[in-house]
Amino acid sequence: MTSDDPTLVLGVIGADIHNIGITILGSALRAAGFRVVSLGILVSQEEFVKAAVETAADAILVSSLCGHGELDCPGLRARCIEAGIGGIVLYAGGNLVVGKQDWAPVEARFVAMGYDRAYPPGTTPQQVIAALRADIAARADAARTGADA
Repeated sequence: MTSDDPTLVLGVIGADIHNIGITILGSALRAAGFRVVSLGILVSQEEFVKAAVETAADAILVSSLCGHGELDCPGLRARCIEAGIGGIVLYAGGNLVVGKQDWAPVEARFVAMGYDRAYPPGTTPQQVIAALRADIAARADAARTGADA
């Protein structure tokens, strides 16, 4: 790892204590060359933002397996904006809603909340890694040129 490696803040939001998925993802991200700051379980939005500011993170990855993502995730982009990191890459993934629902409308709701991407159960780490590389590079290019990513 070098100082140029992207920094990611990972955690399980709200009252959720499911950590296996985020642990597997964190290991895969480290192996892929990302600097991972793992906040663990029971993480508040404030803790995500504070860690992202303190580490100059390139992305925040929020996990929720208990189905309460729709309750716990709204407002995180606004908190990032308030903290001066409004352009940070923001992902949510896991079992984000209660009950079986078609994924496309769920994903659309999370994008409307300000998340760049939302992932359903069964997403592979490789899918997330590829998207992160693309999204972080696009934000860096936009910052250099003064365009929106």
